Amino acid sequence: MDSERTLTIIKPDGVEQRNVGDIIKKFEESQLRIKAAKMLHLTREQAEGFYAVHRERNFFNDLTRYMSSGPILVLVLEGENAIDRLRDLMGATDPKKAAKGTIRQLYATSIEKNVIHGSDGPVTAKTEIGYFFSALEVL
Repeated sequence: MDSERTLTIIKPDGVEQRNVGDIIKKFEESQLRIKAAKMLHLTREQAEGFYAVHRERNFFNDLTRYMSSGPILVLVLEGENAIDRLRDLMGATDPKKAAKGTIRQLYATSIEKNVIHGSDGPVTAKTEIGYFFSALEVL
């Protein structure tokens, strides 16, 4: 397998609940290397830009309001099959349906406040990484 990169965001609830260290430990235990990290507080407009693909969905306003409600930690992770490995580590969007030991099962409180975002494919990962990081910021 080739090494690939993916973007992940520890969302406002994960930062507020002080789960950042525990989540990063899970990344590292899963052999996902951190290639870039940045703490941000998105404006509503920045959140709308990032989630523009969902603009027509009924949850768009709630999502962008939530994502701009507090600090987030944005990271680029790298490793073999990183996208699928991260998505497995995250667990199902609904924490009640997430597998035992996944990030969402452990730390999420609802479908809306589900602690973490991860890119869903290689094209999305490249676009999402470029939204937050310049080439100089990714090791």
